[in-house]
Amino acid sequence: MNVIELALRVFIVDDEPPARRRLRDLLQDCNEQLPLDVVGEAGNGQEALDRLMETPADVVLLDIRMPQMDGIELARHLNKLFKPPVIIFTTAYDAYAIKAFELHAIDYLLKPIRLKRLFEALTRAREAVPVQTEVLRDLLPEPRKFLSIHERGKIHLVPVEQVLFLRAELKYVTVRTAEHEYLIEEPLTALEKEFAARFVRIHRNCLVAKEAIEGFEKGGEEGESSGWMVKLKGLDEPLPISRRQQHLVKEFG
Repeated sequence: MNVIELALRVFIVDDEPPARRRLRDLLQDCNEQLPLDVVGEAGNGQEALDRLMETPADVVLLDIRMPQMDGIELARHLNKLFKPPVIIFTTAYDAYAIKAFELHAIDYLLKPIRLKRLFEALTRAREAVPVQTEVLRDLLPEPRKFLSIHERGKIHLVPVEQVLFLRAELKYVTVRTAEHEYLIEEPLTALEKEFAARFVRIHRNCLVAKEAIEGFEKGGEEGESSGWMVKLKGLDEPLPISRRQQHLVKEFG
């Protein structure tokens, strides 16, 4: 009895239309020997995430160098999908990236992409598993530009520059912007390390955006807190500063 091989669902992400066209042409050539279906394409990370939530893919051919959000960050957000796709990165020569990919056995295609190499990568993709988020975090030395919020079965991207504070509550961290409040499952210590240039710790469970600090006022209860509160732009309620962090009043005041 012959087993019918299901077509591999492939999605293309590249900010350059000619690059996407070339990949489509190459995939059409691959289709003669490997059943596949190009289910869509996108020119940026946000568009890719939106489309992949609606149209699942088995494999994403993902450009690394893109404006607004690079491919490695997008791969981290895609990992929050119910069934994350296998990622094959596409890149112009980048010695650091290639060395890192080879170290972690992550598949990549060097531009200009060749048919034989693409065919080999797609063939391996059937047996591959999604890249672990921890590995992607190590590959991306710069902080993310977005936090991905998983709610109601959707993934919502929140620009980090809009975040006023991050506050740990049990196993979640509250992400607060001027308009909304979200919950993520990431350790506050990891967020503090990643975004050290943007946020400062005011309490053992709270980081605030340095640029959002408007001023300080007395009002916190004595004891664990210092009696000082920090006022953030766009928020009515001030936040308490712990006694250990009261030096911030002088630094930012």
